[in-house]
Amino acid sequence: MVRIRLMRFGSKHRPYYRIVVVDSKKKRDGAYIESLGHYAPMEGKKLHIDTTRYNYWISVGAQPSATVSRLYNNFSALLK
Repeated sequence: MVRIRLMRFGSKHRPYYRIVVVDSKKKRDGAYIESLGHYAPMEGKKLHIDTTRYNYWISVGAQPSATVSRLYNNFSALLK
């Protein structure tokens, strides 16, 4: 199964996340298939998602994690 989830970067107390497409059996910080964007909660909750690629991966059966799904829903609500 392919998942869309967050990959943690940054430093202690200053997290920075990439939104990646990854095989569900891989480690959190393991190799990923594609990077779809980033999320910086400490910098005013900046969020960037490539919506065309996100929708493509959803259409081919990728499952977003609960956090990514919530972030995407909040992000898409801001675009409307």
